[in-house]
Amino acid sequence: VVVDEVKKLASNGVKEITLLGQNVDSYGYDLPEDLTLADLFESLHEIDDIERIRFLTSHPIDMDIRIINSIASLPKVCESINLPFQSGSNNILQTMRRGYSREEYIELINIIRDKIPNVAMSADVIVGFCGESESDFEDTIDLIEEIKFDKLHTAIYSERPGTIAQRKMKDDVKMSDKQRRYKILNDIQEKIQGEINSKLLGQISEVMIEGKRREKTFGRNRHDKIIYTDIAELNEGDIVNVKIDYAGPWAMKGEVINL
Repeated sequence: VVVDEVKKLASNGVKEITLLGQNVDSYGYDLPEDLTLADLFESLHEIDDIERIRFLTSHPIDMDIRIINSIASLPKVCESINLPFQSGSNNILQTMRRGYSREEYIELINIIRDKIPNVAMSADVIVGFCGESESDFEDTIDLIEEIKFDKLHTAIYSERPGTIAQRKMKDDVKMSDKQRRYKILNDIQEKIQGEINSKLLGQISEVMIEGKRREKTFGRNRHDKIIYTDIAELNEGDIVNVKIDYAGPWAMKGEVINL
């Protein structure tokens, strides 16, 4: 069904597709056939007019070696992986029932980077989860500084009706502490992203145009980084090479060197 839908999209001019799921790595678990996300990647890769394949969100438990190898070997699958860790503290991970330890998460990141050396890693993290101490929070800071994500989505914990956390746990972290921790993580991540993106200065990046913002044409490269250019004649879906002349933590800018 997914392959047929993507073929229709491709026939209508779509060049990039995103496979979206709360846990996209578990694709195939409920199908009678023995299929995995890696098999889906391979099938979609054969569709001629599709240029790029993205996917999110992943779960560390289901990110297996077949998926990793398929990302490494299939040129159309973008080398960009969102792999939420949610907390760097083993205590909090256990409370969250995530099913893995910080050590196992770090080992998985190392395997991914070994197989896909140019991968861009992003993640999700929650601050102020039930029972999170300053020591737990320090563990999260330590993990972020060790891994150095290309992008980090930070959220302040709040109760969600119907969840186990809401029914059985106490939201006992002060909002002032949550907000302070949120700011600390974002400040650290901004510095990390700035350092990572600065390495792209002077390099050429393949950008697929998405549209215009504030009268500037923008798109994304294979690593899901936003890149602006001054050329207004570009259209959505155009793929151009851009030489980066400015690299900030949240976006970059450059000159188109081919049209």
